[in-house]
Amino acid sequence: MATATENLEVHAPLIPGKAPADTKVVVAMSGGVDSSATAALLVEQGYEVIGITLQLYDHGEAIARKGACCAGQDIHDARTVAARIDIPHYVLDYESRFREEVMDEFADAYLRGETPIPCVRCNQTVKFRDLVKTAKELGADALATGHYAQRRLGPSGPELHAATDAIKDQSYFLFATTREQLSFLRFPLGAMSGKSETRALAERFALPVAAKPDSQDICFVPNGSYASVIEKLRPGAVRPGKIVHIDGTVLGDHEGIIHYTIGQRRGIGVGGRADSAEEPLYVIRLDADEALVIVGPKTALGRPGISLSEVNWLGDEDASDSTPDTDGIPVMVKIRSARPAVGAKLWRLPGARAEVRFDIPEQGVAPGQACVIYDGSRVLGGGWITSSPLMGG
Repeated sequence: MATATENLEVHAPLIPGKAPADTKVVVAMSGGVDSSATAALLVEQGYEVIGITLQLYDHGEAIARKGACCAGQDIHDARTVAARIDIPHYVLDYESRFREEVMDEFADAYLRGETPIPCVRCNQTVKFRDLVKTAKELGADALATGHYAQRRLGPSGPELHAATDAIKDQSYFLFATTREQLSFLRFPLGAMSGKSETRALAERFALPVAAKPDSQDICFVPNGSYASVIEKLRPGAVRPGKIVHIDGTVLGDHEGIIHYTIGQRRGIGVGGRADSAEEPLYVIRLDADEALVIVGPKTALGRPGISLSEVNWLGDEDASDSTPDTDGIPVMVKIRSARPAVGAKLWRLPGARAEVRFDIPEQGVAPGQACVIYDGSRVLGGGWITSSPLMGG
């Protein structure tokens, strides 16, 4: 039985009608096993490969955080892999644009009471928008990454699909990829059956990162301490306030809404009310204007639908189309990367907006998170959650 590596997209020409030897490919090399295996695989297939690593965060501070994806150690690892497979390798200083496009937006979003996804913003801006531009300036025919997603050619052009391995699938984080970018991007690992197969591939190429653990932290958030990063980026902006039950009862105080996320149960800092046998409390809503953390029972977390902004549409209809019909489009959606897709109806609106109504109310919906829209394995698009009405609201 053939393995996924024997059926990868790279076994067919990356550029139809163009031989690998005549095809220049830039590989975004993070220093991890996925992007390293991608580069080695393309070299084996005969492509002219150039490795590029982005320095996104302060090099001196990053060296102390070996597990972070953009750390100094990872730049060293990428350079070592490039030498091992004998390809040119460049490190580009994207610190200033990363600070402006990703880190500052991350801090501001938390201060607005949102729960941002900086990895999507990074893909949307410095990695795909800016790196694609750089790759084209180098005369590349394509930009390849180690993402677990699939690019397939459909009747209307390239389509974005989920990876074969549902556990490793990263299509959720790629929803903001534009049609133009998708025409230039390649994801050679999308057909892999799992991470173990990628590691086996890295071992076959004798890559020094074959056993390197996966990165867990956001690269600029040491030890997962979001609050400390926000306080450093926006000194003096964090305000203390009250923790309030949804019925209006004040239960306690907090040191800033940045310490809370919707759906959070542990570490809220208050118990149930003394006059109630109520079930455990969850964070239901964050009010940045009034510096309030609103809590309540789990049942209060349910949301019938959401509003989306900055919708990127990759479906067959033109992105400027308005609402297709009054009944909405039946779709599957994800509101968190690790959650399974659920049934919903979609109404596309002018101004890159959309409304989504879930077939069954969803819990833990947080403004600032992404809602990604699927038709089977295909990514139809997605947008940023701006609001979600309470049940019955």
